[in-house]
Amino acid sequence: MSSRIISRASYFLIITFIIFISEWHNMSQSRAVAQTFSALETLEGAGVRLRRVFGYSQVPLFDPFLMLDDFRAERPGDYINGFPWHPHRGIETVTYMLEGRVEHGDSMGHKGDVNAGGIQWMTAGSGIIHQEMPKPVNGRMGGFQLWVNLPKSHKMMAPRYQEISAEKIPVVAVKENVSVRVICGTIAGISGPVRNIVADPEYLDISLGPGVEFTYPVRPGYMAAAYVTGGSGKFDAAGTDELENRTIALFESRGTSVMITAGRRGVKFLYFSGKPIREPVAWGGPIVMNTEAELQQAFDEYQNGTFIRKNGEVS
Repeated sequence: MSSRIISRASYFLIITFIIFISEWHNMSQSRAVAQTFSALETLEGAGVRLRRVFGYSQVPLFDPFLMLDDFRAERPGDYINGFPWHPHRGIETVTYMLEGRVEHGDSMGHKGDVNAGGIQWMTAGSGIIHQEMPKPVNGRMGGFQLWVNLPKSHKMMAPRYQEISAEKIPVVAVKENVSVRVICGTIAGISGPVRNIVADPEYLDISLGPGVEFTYPVRPGYMAAAYVTGGSGKFDAAGTDELENRTIALFESRGTSVMITAGRRGVKFLYFSGKPIREPVAWGGPIVMNTEAELQQAFDEYQNGTFIRKNGEVS
């Protein structure tokens, strides 16, 4: 009788172990690629020719992110007219320069440049009016702008800037032939200089050598995506086709890591993840609120001169 009891106990231990291993595998598996998009040419600002990676038509797939524009260009005529004075409310704009620089000014009296390798994380909050004018350096200019949504609780927060020069962005050699510029987030114990962002995002510029495999953890429930900026690579463990320059991979929500395998030329990509807001989106040009009424109010205030607020009050 005792042998039967031991046998039965052993059986239940084995079953419990199998269930545990199965659940652990499901939790620790790398995320598959849910969708891919190719950046499409469009005109913005005063006639700037750029490529939109995702935007209005993809809401809410990339929540909490709204838009990603790639303004790398070879011809000055594609970008030189820039983005003259325009308003923003309810969002954050993130400008990351690879080459050249962008001159900016705003309604709060700020003026400055975002130079090659630098980043500007602008929280528009309750409202800001600014301009961004691209300037080539040695005939070169290019970079990216990412829009991050703000939740209802923070849409009317005070505007602010986080401007970071290239030398203040740490470069981490994770392993041989794996280099990561950490703009926002933490990798290998090294944190990026952009902090205290509501969406709790990560924003990394990653380079992998030819054939290198790289696995990176993703927080449960957070969205994650990778935009290829050079070379090519596979972006999940299932052996999908290689993605090339100006293609984005949106990862599934299941799994706790992403796995990238570089192609024969290596691969460079922007990786970003964040905590979804899951709120209604009312989007009108440079302003993003939760309701059409809030959107109309913002444009009415812009027209009648009460758009800019100070300390939460109309100026």
